[in-house]
Amino acid sequence: MKDQEVFTEGCNSLTEVEGRELDPDYVSHKRKEETKMATLRNEAQAYEPQHTKNIADLKDVSVDLNLEDREGKDKEGIAFKYKVVVVNGEDYRVPGKVLGDLKSILEKKPTLKTFAVSKQGTGLNTQYTVIPME
Repeated sequence: MKDQEVFTEGCNSLTEVEGRELDPDYVSHKRKEETKMATLRNEAQAYEPQHTKNIADLKDVSVDLNLEDREGKDKEGIAFKYKVVVVNGEDYRVPGKVLGDLKSILEKKPTLKTFAVSKQGTGLNTQYTVIPME
């Protein structure tokens, strides 16, 4: 093993651990110099929590948008499923109430192309109104 260095406790230079070769950038002595490190302050100030927008945030919505399934976890860590439409690379959650109302509207007006959603309230008290457009 003259050509390869093997992990030894206390050794600062590794190229192989448990029989796997490591990425040369990882073992490079210049790695710290090459990697720009952010401070905790900078990361915290730039942090934006991930959240899914709501279909009511859109001005109007095409009835032909693809609906996709997503999974998330609530505050207690329990998994749940929800549906989204993707517009300009961003997810917009579609509540079941909106789908139910849209179904009723499409039964009466199957040629509907676009609609809007009005949202009132927050949390479990949120009310959605589907408004046909055209």
